[in-house]
Amino acid sequence: MEEEKVQQALEELLKLIDEDPAIREFKEIQAVVTKNSNLTELVEEMKKAQQDAVKFAHYGKPEAQRQALALADQKKEAFDTHPLVVTYRERLIEANDLLQHITKQIESEVNEAIEKETIE
Repeated sequence: MEEEKVQQALEELLKLIDEDPAIREFKEIQAVVTKNSNLTELVEEMKKAQQDAVKFAHYGKPEAQRQALALADQKKEAFDTHPLVVTYRERLIEANDLLQHITKQIESEVNEAIEKETIE
């Protein structure tokens, strides 16, 4: 019986979290970022440049390695400053802050309940 109440409360909490504007906005921008072919291409180009740098280092070609690392850095900078990525990270921080607040609130209430039980 007690487990049913806990499960029901958990389901209600998850529903409320899912309906929160910060969570909804995060999920929306996440979907847009995931489907954006320009961002996917930037990531692939960055990975390729990093792989090339490792190969050049292995074969003792320091100038080629330096150029590959510079290209990887350029792709990373383009990715990091892309407006969708910036917005995504902002929404991620907001969603994370909300979830941390909820977690701390639950933790506090559980600790209070445990303290009351041990006092009684």
